[in-house]
Amino acid sequence: MQEYHVPVLLNPSVDALVHDPNGIYADATFGGGGHSRAILKKLSAKGKLLAFDRDDEAIANVPDDKRFTLINHNFRFLKQFIRYGKMMPISGILADLGISSYQINVGERGFAHRLEGPLDMRMDKKSTLTAADIVNTYPEAKLKHIFKMWGEIPNAGRLVAMICKGRTGKAIRTTNQFKQLIAACTPKHSPAKYLSQVYQALRIEVNGEMQALEALLKASADCIDSGGHLVVISYHSLEDRMVKNFLQTGNLDGNRQTDMYGNVERPFDPEPNKAIVPDENEIASNNRARSAKMRIGVKR
Repeated sequence: MQEYHVPVLLNPSVDALVHDPNGIYADATFGGGGHSRAILKKLSAKGKLLAFDRDDEAIANVPDDKRFTLINHNFRFLKQFIRYGKMMPISGILADLGISSYQINVGERGFAHRLEGPLDMRMDKKSTLTAADIVNTYPEAKLKHIFKMWGEIPNAGRLVAMICKGRTGKAIRTTNQFKQLIAACTPKHSPAKYLSQVYQALRIEVNGEMQALEALLKASADCIDSGGHLVVISYHSLEDRMVKNFLQTGNLDGNRQTDMYGNVERPFDPEPNKAIVPDENEIASNNRARSAKMRIGVKR
């Protein structure tokens, strides 16, 4: 297998996460295992690491370490697994969101608009919903909603009208078919950026990514012990906005609620108060890092 994934903000994220080498930690997005291996190096013989990944292909990357357990499920169920294992509360959670380098570089997975393959985009191959299903069966109003909401596409109405007209003749099954179908909507001056937004919207819908992130953030407040750390690396404004709102206000909408003394009621304190981004050297060596933002919360 080619290199599965180059971890972003590896040392800063792991340094921010591990504050007790004897603690129990969770890597919500195992992938190629880069972050997990770095976490294990910081743990003592008593420390433990749970990792989550719904992609079966990630299993090949599991390290041979008795302190490590991979749970082949969506991280939205993290709280249930930790409770079932009688490990609550844990010392911290790390989540490196988005897709892995491996997933986007394999045409058969259908994540990349630059590669020919089936219009799939499932992170969990056992899931039944594919991007092709969305393109071919979703009603016009629902399509418009996901492209505006998850892709922030300005001409979503025109895009959806073109999809609905084009799919009546025959089903759209491949990435190239889909690109050709929406070619008239794709700006000539920045086609890659536009297609990335379109594919992002489909991928988020296929995998329920925003719902999973919402569940993880809410669960973190119950799962992490006082003084424990929540570390989240995001790659687009939708994710970062949700994480920022949660850490700063305690809710996903960003509405500040205060107690009788004027203190904001929130389970975590953001430390620092702003996002951490990769330096120029990391971006130069790993192009995927260019859009990354890391936020850290310390449990009250």
